[in-house]
Amino acid sequence: MSGRARLALCAAAATLMAASALLPLVTPATWLLQAAFLLAVQTGVGAAARRVPLARPLTITAQALVSLILLTLMFAREQAIFGIIPGPEVFQHFGVLLQTGGEDVGRYAIPAPLSDGIRLMMVGGVLVIGLAVDALAVTLRSAAPAGLPLLALYSVAAGLSDGGAGWLWFLLAAAGYLLLLLAEGRDRLSQWGRVFGGAPRMPGPDPSPGAVAPIRTGRRIGAVALGIALVVPLGLPSLDGGLLDGTGTGVGSGSGGGGTISAVNPLVSLRDSLNVDEDRQVMSYKTNSEETQDLYLRIVSLDEFDGTAWKPSKRSITDVPETFQTPPGLGDEVQRTEVETNIAAADWYAQDWLPMPYPASQVDISGKWRYEPVGRTLVGDHGQTTRGLEYSVKSLIVQPTAKQLADAQEPPGWLRREFTDVPESLPPMVYDTARQVTAGASNDYERAVKLQDWFALEGGFVYDTEVQVGSGSQAIERFLRDKEGFCVHFSFAMASMARTLGIPARVAVGFTPGSPQSDGTMSVGLRDAHAWPELYFEGVGWTRFEPTPNRGTVPEYTRTTTPGTTLPEPGTSQEVAPRPSSAAPSTSESCTAEQRRLQEPCGSESPEAAITATDDGPPWPQILLWVLGGLAVLAIPLLPMMWRARVRSVRLGTHGRTEADAAAHTLAAWHEVTDTAWDFGIAPDESQTPRKAAARIVRLGHLDPATATSVHRIADAVEQVLYAPRPRPTPGLADDVRRMTDGLRATVSSGTRLRALLAPRSAVRVVWAASESWASLKSRVLKSRVVARWTTLVRRPSAGQGSG
Repeated sequence: MSGRARLALCAAAATLMAASALLPLVTPATWLLQAAFLLAVQTGVGAAARRVPLARPLTITAQALVSLILLTLMFAREQAIFGIIPGPEVFQHFGVLLQTGGEDVGRYAIPAPLSDGIRLMMVGGVLVIGLAVDALAVTLRSAAPAGLPLLALYSVAAGLSDGGAGWLWFLLAAAGYLLLLLAEGRDRLSQWGRVFGGAPRMPGPDPSPGAVAPIRTGRRIGAVALGIALVVPLGLPSLDGGLLDGTGTGVGSGSGGGGTISAVNPLVSLRDSLNVDEDRQVMSYKTNSEETQDLYLRIVSLDEFDGTAWKPSKRSITDVPETFQTPPGLGDEVQRTEVETNIAAADWYAQDWLPMPYPASQVDISGKWRYEPVGRTLVGDHGQTTRGLEYSVKSLIVQPTAKQLADAQEPPGWLRREFTDVPESLPPMVYDTARQVTAGASNDYERAVKLQDWFALEGGFVYDTEVQVGSGSQAIERFLRDKEGFCVHFSFAMASMARTLGIPARVAVGFTPGSPQSDGTMSVGLRDAHAWPELYFEGVGWTRFEPTPNRGTVPEYTRTTTPGTTLPEPGTSQEVAPRPSSAAPSTSESCTAEQRRLQEPCGSESPEAAITATDDGPPWPQILLWVLGGLAVLAIPLLPMMWRARVRSVRLGTHGRTEADAAAHTLAAWHEVTDTAWDFGIAPDESQTPRKAAARIVRLGHLDPATATSVHRIADAVEQVLYAPRPRPTPGLADDVRRMTDGLRATVSSGTRLRALLAPRSAVRVVWAASESWASLKSRVLKSRVVARWTTLVRRPSAGQGSG
């Protein structure tokens, strides 16, 4: 087996070993066998194309076309022309399958069923990565950069997998990459003969071993590097225990009271678990509370704002206590009622964070869960999710009065510093608007209520789930200016503005109470997903506010007048009327323009909207860059052809009509003759005279007499330029060159003609010219340095003599 064939096999093996990391994501794993078969065909086509040999761009193009045909046979045979040729309908069908696959990824939790869309994503993705690896490592003979597509494939799998054996997939992917590097090294060293095979043993009774072969040394280095990559992270706490940590991909670390929870946005998990196309039931619950309008099911709080998005901070987690401590900041004088809620999550709803009323005082749940005390949230450990769980939560309904909130004391210093922090990128408009809205308020409570009422009632904001204004600093400014958005934008903006006023604030994510059912339970659907701000008041604790119009209910403590304030009366609240009982899950229709104008209750946004709120409208600059990048990628294989056409046009231009430029025109025509012959397989021989070179082109090109006469005419014109004292213009040289080109094209095979057009051999002159220019530049730089150094050495003695 040749070295290049061995390298191609290693490239395919490395791709499959990296693709094995995708196995935990989908069941069954038959897609990997299909991908392996198609990858083997793609690798065989590449090996055959290189053996012909075809030009490198043509080799990659042939592999891509065969892969496309194979995918067409597997996924779109009915839409193909004659059942095999991909046409517009095939690409349209691929688009539909990919869209369906994306929806399936969002609908199902890991492991997802192997639908046609997901199978196309898996098999097609492996083929694309395999083509990139084969092109870099085998066709272009550079195995090191081939690690980038392998890393991309492994990173996708590692980012989505629930883990448990993540170290095994890393070991396979890394071993595949090392195998590829060793195969390339062996191929390169083999070209130097046996000198690198190691020295022979010395004769004698105790022969000493010869020199260690570089290949064997490379294997040892690779094994040591792989071992270091697996073992060293065990001693680095900042890397969460390393790849061999038994915690897998769970957010907790260890089984004791320690561990941390990282700042990964839980909305991503929510997005991947929900089907946003229909209002499916997420969970149902039954509670002994008579009032359910304030029973929000809170998932997690986002307390860190870095200027790009709100997200949960990195917190320490512990085992779930039997009874939770009293919520921070809640005083004994504040009225509270303990209620019990029994919750049942849907079988398809896989959420890492546990939805429950806030503040919870006790949770009865099975499974591996950890407790984060600051946010009072439960998070799954070792891949634990809410799928199909039934659990019971005891929680407090806190009922502070407006006076208690207005009389709140200063919060602790550490809490104020942490929860009033805003990024430097926050636009001044946010500060200015917050102060304008709260002008005249005498305490933080009045400021908070003014902010809430400005967003919900007085500011002219429109609730619209179709608006995509983002969630970063500039997006908040745009939202305040355009006054259109949904709950994410209202909550993010109010929390940011509250922080600029010195009020500790964070954003909570979860669900509104849902819809009452005929059997006495409450049904929570996808469209009940919601985000709301929580503000801290010493003596009461974290307190919910509702700035989003027509969503949820306005808390009672924000609708009660207090002496000396100008807060709205209860009659001016925007509380939504309770929805009628229904045996069906909660649903909502899309808002019409008239409903949005009248601020009437209508559809609420899905969790997908809350998750992807970081989009700042159509990214036209990015789209333009992608389009230009795609055109550039498509144009790269055509660059040799375009360069050759440009050179031919310049050489055969309209110059050369006078004696002044006759020599230049004749030599340009001769260069075009030699390069054209080279493109068709007749390599130039610089040692021959023009006359012998012309005879050689005629003989090897099997040219007819008329075409041979044209070639000899050009050679005679070149000899006249080289030897005549005053060369005269020779008319018709451009026509002679074109006649010779047609003659050569008629005598060669179709493959040679195609290569001469798309990948002309003479295009290598560009590389030669660049190399000569670089060498000349280095020579000039070196010469200037030598001259400068010599000048310095010459001047130093003169300076010494002058000073003496």
